[in-house]
Amino acid sequence: MEMNKSASEKHNLLEQTEKSLEEIKYWTWQELLIALKQCQDFLLIANSAGVLGRCLDSLAGRLALTSESSPCASTSSPDSSSVRFSSDTRSTESLKNSFTRSTWWFEDLLLLSPKLVEMVTKSMVSRNIDHVIISKFLLFYHKSKSSAATADEKCKIVETIIDMLYTLDQSSVSCKSLFGFLRVSLSLNLSKSSRSKLESMIGYQMDQATLDNLLVPSPHGTNYLYDVNLVLRFLKAFIQRGGFQVSLMPMQKVASLMDLYMAEVAPDPCLKPSKFLALAKALPDSARESQDKMYRAIDLYFEVHAGLSEEDKIKICCDLNYEKLSAEACLHLSQNAKFPSNSAVQALISQQFKVKSLLRTTNNYKFENDPPCSFNKTEKKGKEDEANEQIILYAGKPDLSADNEKLRAHLQVMQCRVMELEKVCRKMQTQMAKIMKSKVSRHSNARSLPKLCS
Repeated sequence: MEMNKSASEKHNLLEQTEKSLEEIKYWTWQELLIALKQCQDFLLIANSAGVLGRCLDSLAGRLALTSESSPCASTSSPDSSSVRFSSDTRSTESLKNSFTRSTWWFEDLLLLSPKLVEMVTKSMVSRNIDHVIISKFLLFYHKSKSSAATADEKCKIVETIIDMLYTLDQSSVSCKSLFGFLRVSLSLNLSKSSRSKLESMIGYQMDQATLDNLLVPSPHGTNYLYDVNLVLRFLKAFIQRGGFQVSLMPMQKVASLMDLYMAEVAPDPCLKPSKFLALAKALPDSARESQDKMYRAIDLYFEVHAGLSEEDKIKICCDLNYEKLSAEACLHLSQNAKFPSNSAVQALISQQFKVKSLLRTTNNYKFENDPPCSFNKTEKKGKEDEANEQIILYAGKPDLSADNEKLRAHLQVMQCRVMELEKVCRKMQTQMAKIMKSKVSRHSNARSLPKLCS
């Protein structure tokens, strides 16, 4: 409009507008809210004129001051609050009031559109406002606005909240809240980008999930019960975990959860072998100390899917670490007709290796802890008298020290364990002999059948 200094010295609209914009930082809270509400109707004009940016900056600045002055700026963080209030004896009511002082503005910002909420959130993040408080506001906004929203409006709100939560610290929002968003999103046509961000955030906290969280129904048009592909994407995000190596304890928690999940989905008659195998191979071998539960899940899958080919069974069993199976599980496997025969052989070899290892360890303990006199005497005698000499010497010393008593008890336990393992191995060898004998018998009968027919 060219209403600048050259047009009028006294009534210069340009200077008056700039002066008004500078005074925004002195506006009251209510004046800022009114201005933001009006900016929503003229978003493009307000943004280009700089009014919106100044209002948002002023609002975020007020919230930052509130957050700093409130003793509850990080109330939801147990670490920070425990340090801050370690010598403080505030009452529960006082803490509630403190938290209210840091969240009093939640309801005031409900008048904002999803687009302005996104802009406000970015301004708050740039002002270093506590991410826990920001995430709580976003969850409050979603809960308050979604109830009366249409499907399209709800979709826009959910996408905005997910996109903003993704910019925050991953630990600022609970795993339970994220799965809540997942349940809501199942009925909405969310963008691929927002879905990917939500799955990534859930995957990051996979060690806090429960079995019920993972039992998500399969998408429309598929014939299997649960969405296994979704869980596989969670696991991929968990392993990547922002590029950092996952520590052992969270990995073991997820492995235990996956054992339960595999047992839950195994009875699904429509679950393909490739998907079940992908679940078994999703985590590294180091994630499981024992693979007994994984063996039971595979056993259940083989029982339901009786028509599986030998090739598919072998592929699934390839991911089973037989060394991490208990003696009981190995014995059960050796008698399990549902498993390939080479699996029983590998289980037997694994148990024999364990027995040899345990025997070797037991002998080393004996050798290292023999008294010097015993060693000197047995060195002079032949190998035949070695064991007898040690027994006589141990029997002749009733006043053993505490360490030797502990060692002796430990050796007795190990010897009992060796005997148990040897019994298991003998049973497995007997079972394997029966299996091999049965196979040979069937083979000879098959060869003699043509001669009889002729």
